[in-house]
Amino acid sequence: MKTSLPQSLFDKVWDAHVVAQRGSDAVLLHIDRHLLHDLSGGEGLHELKGRGLRVRNPELTIGTPDHVISTTPGRRDTILVGQRLLGDFRTLTRKAGIRLFDAGDIGHGIVHVIGPELGLSLPGSTIVCADSHTCTHGGLGALAFGIGTSEMQHVLASQTLVQRRPKRLRISFDGHRPDGVSAKDMVLHLIGLIGTGAGNGYAIEYSGEAIRAIEIEGRLTICNLSIELGAKVGMVAPDDKTFEFLAGRPFAPAGAMWDQALAHWRSLPTDEGTVFDREVSVDVSSLEPQITWGTSPQDVIGIGATVPDPAQQPDLERREAMVAALEYIGLQPGQRIAGTPVDVVFIGSCTNSRLSDLREAALVARGGKVAPGVKAWVVPGSESVKRAAEAEGLDRVFLEAGFEWREPGCSMCLAVNGETVAPGQRSVSTSNRNFVGRQGPRARTHLASPATAAATALAGRITDARKRG
Repeated sequence: MKTSLPQSLFDKVWDAHVVAQRGSDAVLLHIDRHLLHDLSGGEGLHELKGRGLRVRNPELTIGTPDHVISTTPGRRDTILVGQRLLGDFRTLTRKAGIRLFDAGDIGHGIVHVIGPELGLSLPGSTIVCADSHTCTHGGLGALAFGIGTSEMQHVLASQTLVQRRPKRLRISFDGHRPDGVSAKDMVLHLIGLIGTGAGNGYAIEYSGEAIRAIEIEGRLTICNLSIELGAKVGMVAPDDKTFEFLAGRPFAPAGAMWDQALAHWRSLPTDEGTVFDREVSVDVSSLEPQITWGTSPQDVIGIGATVPDPAQQPDLERREAMVAALEYIGLQPGQRIAGTPVDVVFIGSCTNSRLSDLREAALVARGGKVAPGVKAWVVPGSESVKRAAEAEGLDRVFLEAGFEWREPGCSMCLAVNGETVAPGQRSVSTSNRNFVGRQGPRARTHLASPATAAATALAGRITDARKRG
């Protein structure tokens, strides 16, 4: 639906994909790219076949095993149910004509890592996957969101999806980001500031000086945690950094098609004068590295701060949640979070497993040794990331420091194949969720950046990477 009024990035992409109106408050959207993974993709394809339906556009669908596959070198520890899911996924994608980036192949990896790095995720496109962190791809200016299993079948059968238009929320990160503060720190601070429900019913656009200064992989990290704000969609307007990132990617447009695509992408940023339903501004100029203290991403403080006291919280429901979180996590109000002993460090997940993340962690780990008794893993986000890191010698940096260097996959982020934090153990993780039991039954998880995680592994306690040495 064209309009002469100023439009946001979200509006432009949404309107360009409306196929038909569905009642007064819903539309049928065309889906440009459908991503499948091993945890649900095989089941979805099997159910579709059972209904006598075929995949409408297999050329617009891609698959990769990431959730249930073992990341142990040699993949030898994939559990039996995982092996069955993998087998079905491989068979059904092949029969449907869906391209599968399988383990060991260039292109294999966590679905939200390979989309951008292959050029499958493009500005102005609509992207869906049966995974809530699909919002990651919005870092390139895509309208990307997670879907459920019934919605997955709708997309497989029709390449469309019925959706209700959300409201629009613009979040501006202003000021100059201090040295030693990452995109992960910015978004964790944001969640702590406005809460995990602040994005409910909104599509978020991230803007401002600090966003423009961040490279694409950092923008992907910020959009990845949009769902932790309650928003299905998080987007950053494409700019020259976006175009440089995509140029030459295997599935990005080339030649004359690149020129046409570039002209379209340059028209996507939000028009001046666009009115959003809500605006939030965050000054990052005095921000320090962030770390969570509880069982929600909004339970977050600066690494130099003390654990908050629930008694100071006026809202009864929030106060009770804080008390329960502190009891589970094993911390006391007023305790300094830095110096808290840890048992496990995990560097990986769709949030922080790209090459820039591994470089950030390796810079801290170089020349150090993992503290005695600490289990420290580095899990690259894709086969391409793994090979690029090895070509730079990052694997040797980690191995010499005492980290485990593993195969690409989701791994300890969702606690499959025994890749877990043991009951009662404390983990610092670069992943996106610290819910009760997320990394294993009674596991205690603190979310942080790759630099903080690496520094913590070397010290054996929560540590500010800026003060190491």
